[in-house]
Amino acid sequence: MSDSTIRCWLVERTFDDRNLVTIVYATPDGSRYQQRERSSTSLRTGADVTAATEVPETELEPVSDEATRERYATEAERTAEQYDPDEPV
Repeated sequence: MSDSTIRCWLVERTFDDRNLVTIVYATPDGSRYQQRERSSTSLRTGADVTAATEVPETELEPVSDEATRERYATEAERTAEQYDPDEPV
């Protein structure tokens, strides 16, 4: 089993009516992603969302459709151009 990580970039952040924030980080090519849910309260108390994070390869899921892959790749590129990896967004 490999313990290597891949730098993934923030590509999506959505808020729902249950006070949860869904955060999606994706690989630069948009082919794999990791989704996290956090309470909006935890985000206000200092749990910063950074532009990029290192994700273990084993925790990445494949993106199932081409349109989403393209959107994630575009967003990952945009985030990488605008922010340093450790910068809060």
